[in-house]
Amino acid sequence: MIQDLHRVVQLIENNWFGSHVFVIGDLMLDRYVWGDVERISPEAPVPVVRASRRSEQPGGAGNVAMNVASLGAQATLFGFVGDDADGQGLQQLLQKAGIQSEAITVPGHPTTSKLRILGGSQQMLRLDTERTDQYPGQVYTELLEKLEHAISAADAVVLSDYAKGVLTEEVCQRTIQIARQHRIPVLADPKQRDFSRYRGATTICPNLNELSIATGISRQSTDELLTAGQKLVSTFDLEYLIATLSEKGIALLRKDSRSVAPAMARQVFDVSGAGDTVVATLALGLSRGLDMEIAVQLANIAAGIVVSKVGTVPVNRNELLNSLMPEIELQAEEKVLTLDALQTRVLAWRSAGQKVVFTNGCFDLLHIGHITLLEDAHREGDRLIVAINSDASVSNLKGPTRPIVGERERARILAALSAVDAVICFEEPTPLRLIEALRPDVIVKGGDYDEDTVVGAREVRSWGGRVKIVPTVEGFSTTKLIAKAMTPAD
Repeated sequence: MIQDLHRVVQLIENNWFGSHVFVIGDLMLDRYVWGDVERISPEAPVPVVRASRRSEQPGGAGNVAMNVASLGAQATLFGFVGDDADGQGLQQLLQKAGIQSEAITVPGHPTTSKLRILGGSQQMLRLDTERTDQYPGQVYTELLEKLEHAISAADAVVLSDYAKGVLTEEVCQRTIQIARQHRIPVLADPKQRDFSRYRGATTICPNLNELSIATGISRQSTDELLTAGQKLVSTFDLEYLIATLSEKGIALLRKDSRSVAPAMARQVFDVSGAGDTVVATLALGLSRGLDMEIAVQLANIAAGIVVSKVGTVPVNRNELLNSLMPEIELQAEEKVLTLDALQTRVLAWRSAGQKVVFTNGCFDLLHIGHITLLEDAHREGDRLIVAINSDASVSNLKGPTRPIVGERERARILAALSAVDAVICFEEPTPLRLIEALRPDVIVKGGDYDEDTVVGAREVRSWGGRVKIVPTVEGFSTTKLIAKAMTPAD
């Protein structure tokens, strides 16, 4: 499993600290018609698909950008679209996903599109609309001018080559040259037999078949094929080459070494788009300075998520976090969160089908009553959030001599408890704002409350949640502990 998981989780939860990936390449519109097959056509020996729904998704370089955006980072996309309805639809999908499109409209060239017809989860037919000849010379000039003007904002660049005419040798070499001048890593996802157009990139990321074609070695001869891949590192002035090996995993090849990250064990429904996910995840890892070995392992996990889906569907941040969380034992300080970070973690928990429980209080001098409440609360679901009043909020509620223990120390002590999954501090008199933002499944309070007096009770019921009142431990309270400490001994 990934080493330094704590750093990786922190990167993902914090949107890769604002990483910005430029994707240059062939843009496509992926269309799907979903239905069921119940009979064979009387007109010809072909199955009849009864359509039940339709969907559209950016494909090609657009899917790489979709993966970047879905993982929480910024993506800017460069390429060409046609002056047609498909081009307009593609641009709208990109905008909706929060992707900055710098696509150039080219009259006379159709937007590349792929229509897939599925019966159940089985692809029955694919219909492509495309032209693969070169575009007019002036649009390449415009593309490179746009790229050169904007490149300083990029943390990584992906060349997403689907052999549809955008990534000519001139475009590839000029992009690599510009990026190198700014010390920006470049990752090439190839579809050409000859890798020379990607010379000087940080890495090339072929799949098993593409590496076999480029080297002339059978894909069945894995050891010989990987040795040939290592030679390409020197031949094309790369730092390393990364090869996706289908069910065998992902290989990281350097001039004098190689390693293979085994594929994650998942049921495979559809491998389309897996390479896009790999290169997007690698680009984000490189943009934040992850060791390539760690970035490859992370990309391997992301690819395992994607191949378990049907269709061109990007991996999202919550799915990736959910795959990593079971492997990481959070330290106490990593459980004390801001609202933004906690919302991200809650989404990851929910994507795993976990029930979120919420409780709150001052939790000044921690005592057995508090511990019992927290343990009871944890049993009501899968993840427990504890919201604590800030020092100012405690003073307003309890008087100027409180709290005895400061908010940072109270939060850290609570976070060290195994029953507690997250701690957050709030300034207001009540936690209603947090409850509305986090939308817990259960709110838990002690027996000195009833359901009608619990803050957030009405709200949690409105989205299908519930309130749970648990018994208090008689005779224990912070006030009593303070009074006992101040009573002179006989």
